[in-house]
Amino acid sequence: MKKLFASIAVFSMMSFGAIAQDAATEAEPTQANVEQVAEDNEPATAEKEVSMHQVLKEKFVEGGVGWMLPVLACIVLGLAIAIERIIYLTAASTNTKKLLSNVEEALNNGGVEKAKEVCRNTRGPVASIFYQGLDRYDEGLDMVEKSVVSYGSVQMGQLESGMSWISLFIALAPSLGFMGTVVGMIQAFDSIQAAGDISPIAVAGGIKVALLTTMFGLIAAVILQVFYNYIVVKIDGIVNKMEDASISFMDILLKYKAKN
Repeated sequence: MKKLFASIAVFSMMSFGAIAQDAATEAEPTQANVEQVAEDNEPATAEKEVSMHQVLKEKFVEGGVGWMLPVLACIVLGLAIAIERIIYLTAASTNTKKLLSNVEEALNNGGVEKAKEVCRNTRGPVASIFYQGLDRYDEGLDMVEKSVVSYGSVQMGQLESGMSWISLFIALAPSLGFMGTVVGMIQAFDSIQAAGDISPIAVAGGIKVALLTTMFGLIAAVILQVFYNYIVVKIDGIVNKMEDASISFMDILLKYKAKN
């Protein structure tokens, strides 16, 4: 999973870097190119101007690379962690009813060792918890229950791994945007002071930086928040299944012990 996360992060940084470079190139066209496009392909130009992708690239450059890159890094790293978590949680999902049925059948037909083999061959945290409980069956059901509870806490920690980093980027992205806003307003007032009067042209650049950095910071936070909430819901679902399955697992062991 660490290699997967690194690959996603590198690929995302390269992709967004290419977008930023394209935006910088397109933001400064030559006069000849402008005239040629205007003469040869006016409808295409009009369509390009209203393209959301094109607008985002232009605004990214206009907002200032120094402030936009940290915000971009937040959303790229945050998305990389979120995607890695989604893949991990999807792989961790288990059909608990089928697993319980297989474990019960293995216990009745082959005993504890057969049930342990079923758990070893099944992926997911629920199967791992069952295996830890079965591994201590000879020490008594009380020890099995303690093992299930303890290892369940370990599995919950693994499921929630990386969530604090996503929370950090959700808070950091708009904070960087607000910092850009403050700096942009300071630049605007410096321009007013240097010019000696309030001129729209003098303050437009600083105000634009202020607004654009805030906008991109909020966009990044909103996107990451959606992924964060989705991951939290997925974790809650897996944890609920783990708890229900653990109770059913102990009932199965009680029945097995009563028969033997």
